Amino acid sequence: MTRFAIDAPTALRLVRDGADPGEHQLVGTASLRSEVLSLLYQQHGELATSESHALLDRLAGLKMRLLGDRVSRREAWRIARELELDDTQPAELIAVARLQADVLVTDDEELRRLTPGQVEVVGWAELAAALA
Repeated sequence: MTRFAIDAPTALRLVRDGADPGEHQLVGTASLRSEVLSLLYQQHGELATSESHALLDRLAGLKMRLLGDRVSRREAWRIARELELDDTQPAELIAVARLQADVLVTDDEELRRLTPGQVEVVGWAELAAALA
């Protein structure tokens, strides 16, 4: 079993593709569902409302652990300071990955730029292969 920390675009792709984590564990930040909601809303001109609602329903059914505990928040604060970030959001995901996952899954180049020395990172292709 591998523990995958996922970002919002990865979570959205999982529900769009109907991927099943099987014996693997998914973890994310406490704000992940809100971030997916925001991503879907930004696409409201491209997607029917009913399709967006169906994806949100699938997201609610996706088995994952969302973390925002005291230890994760403190680690995120430390990482944001260490990386001199203006926002703690990317640091929160890195913190969750460091504390609770084996790897971080993202195709976001900006987030990938922040992770060397922090956590192992893989992209969607590697996650999809692991879930197949």
